[in-house]
Amino acid sequence: MKWLEDFPFFIILMGLSCIAMYIPMMHAIRLEDWLTARTFFYNGTFLSVVTTIVGIAARRQAKGASASTHLLTMLGAYAILPIFLAMPMAHLVNSITFFQAYFEMLSSLTTTGATLFDDPKSISEPLHLWRSLVGWLGGFMILVVAMAIFAPLNMGGFEIYALQRHRKVAVSQMQKAEVAERLNRFSMQIFPVYLLLTVILSLVLVVLGERILVAVSHAMAILSTSGISPVGGLSEAQGGFPAELIMFLFLFFAISRNTFLSGREQESWKVIKQDKEITQALLCITIIPLLLFIRHWSGAIELNEQVDGLSSLASFWGSTFTVLSFLTTTGFVSQSWEVSQSWSGLNTPGLIFIGLASLGGGVATTAGGIKLLRVYALYKHGLREMERLSFPSSVGGAGQRGRSIRREGAFVAWIFLMVFVLSLGIVMLALTLTGISFIDALAFAVAGLSTTGPLVHIAIEGGGSYAQLPDMAKGILCVAMILGRLETVAVIALFNPNYWR
Repeated sequence: MKWLEDFPFFIILMGLSCIAMYIPMMHAIRLEDWLTARTFFYNGTFLSVVTTIVGIAARRQAKGASASTHLLTMLGAYAILPIFLAMPMAHLVNSITFFQAYFEMLSSLTTTGATLFDDPKSISEPLHLWRSLVGWLGGFMILVVAMAIFAPLNMGGFEIYALQRHRKVAVSQMQKAEVAERLNRFSMQIFPVYLLLTVILSLVLVVLGERILVAVSHAMAILSTSGISPVGGLSEAQGGFPAELIMFLFLFFAISRNTFLSGREQESWKVIKQDKEITQALLCITIIPLLLFIRHWSGAIELNEQVDGLSSLASFWGSTFTVLSFLTTTGFVSQSWEVSQSWSGLNTPGLIFIGLASLGGGVATTAGGIKLLRVYALYKHGLREMERLSFPSSVGGAGQRGRSIRREGAFVAWIFLMVFVLSLGIVMLALTLTGISFIDALAFAVAGLSTTGPLVHIAIEGGGSYAQLPDMAKGILCVAMILGRLETVAVIALFNPNYWR
């Protein structure tokens, strides 16, 4: 695969998109849906020819491209690729415009999972497979980009562990290193594991009673944290509790990069035991479901309902799975979630899930949001500041690495948090100008910036719908999804004057 390094990164992404179109084509042939099969074949073949011609003309021009240049390429890819990905859907679904098809594909590519089709039966199975496949490839792309581009630039959460004394060295190495080689190397390392995990989860779901299409789509949605489902979520799935338990375990791959690919600092899997992101995630899926359980249990007592053990366990499990799902920005809701609602007659405040989606998962994973590592750096800094209030002359421990996290790491984490909040405020203001209420604008803005599309269905009372939004609001959400996937700080870095010199 060494020859791929001669082509620009965007051309490679175009080529993968063309190849991917033949997968729903084969599924359509199996269903004898000849119109859908021809549409994907014609679009895939046409774009393959165009990509080949442009690739031959641009070959070897990618040599010497810096990580900053590839960062600009990623911004262009998220803005332009959905145009080509939307062509089959725009032709096959007459009820939507091309811009709406673009919104659907951008949502899938950024692993947001926001869909305009409230009724899953309104589109065919090959189109559902196409949405899931685009989301799965988008998750793989961000994994590779995080390790090959964000890591050398000390972005995407890697800046927390970037020691001050190593920053000049890191910048010098980044300028000298060949980004194309890193992209090729990490692609070869990540893709086999990513594919194998998806296949294993798909087979397990099929064994547990899921249809093949649903099993494959849900497996791709879990690994990519896109939350895309051909049946509208887990409520219509057939696997039941065993399937949810297996998916719950696979969601941990979006909590920390150490569960998927060992970090740069340590090569041993023993680091998972001491991983701070996993520790924070375990605290969240223990404390928050427990508080929700106590709330619903007290509500059931007030209603004089009989509290039986089976309903109690189902309620706690539904809360635990749903909390982890939104923490990883996947957005799947457990089948047992409705048990706790009907058990106590109380609704869960949507602000809890807005906060979970904003926190996000781990660094260098498919999850969006602020990221747990940044939250940990701010937490350690806060503890140290409170300690200094009591002992002003004390010296913090944990070595140079720990002091760096509490100082420089907390500083850059605070900057990212403020930029995230500022972006959230701007997107909310823009959405309210289109006629959306303040509360709904908050849910839609967080869903876009945290790449958690299904958030609006549980955070908005009565359920939100992307299909009912005006096109101007959809355009604003498109910008929010790109900012959330690339992270606002990385996009702002492109406007740094030093980048253009």
